[in-house]
Amino acid sequence: MVVNPSVPAKTVPEFIAYAKVNAGKLTMASGGNGSPAHVSGEMFKMMTGVNMVHVPYRGAAPAVTDLLAGQVQVMFDPIVSSIEHIKAGKLRALAVTSATRSELLPDIPVVGEFVPGYEATGWQGIGAPRNTPTDIIKKLNREVSAALVDSKIRARLASLGATPFANSPADFGTFIVEYTEKWAKVIRTANIKAE
Repeated sequence: MVVNPSVPAKTVPEFIAYAKVNAGKLTMASGGNGSPAHVSGEMFKMMTGVNMVHVPYRGAAPAVTDLLAGQVQVMFDPIVSSIEHIKAGKLRALAVTSATRSELLPDIPVVGEFVPGYEATGWQGIGAPRNTPTDIIKKLNREVSAALVDSKIRARLASLGATPFANSPADFGTFIVEYTEKWAKVIRTANIKAE
């Protein structure tokens, strides 16, 4: 969660208070309708009761450009695309949207410290066709899990702002179902429509 330095809020609680005083006046950039930045911001709005105007762009790069220029005030941007701007003082990070602090920005709190239950993260996983034999699934899971504990792989993923997690195929299936239900609720509540 990054803001243009012209926004006076230095913390998530200060931002919530500022947004409530300026209801409907703050703009929230995203890389487009239904993008991760958009739904992350909509969940924040839903859980805090703030009213911000969503400004969808045709991609994250123009959204960040306008955030830097002060044309919009806030964005729920992936760390890797905003970290250099944060370090240079061109953007202010208020929080990260993961459940735990980021290794890239260890001094920045998580939104969930101020908005209980808030977590907005992306993920990548490995799947196989439906009829793949169980022994092959188990072998793939074992090999991927072993790779995710390798220190070189973990360091590379951390440099990209990623936190690896390995689990069983059944747990991964449960995760996908829960993740889909969580974001479907946000999409329905925010009335997000495909363009």
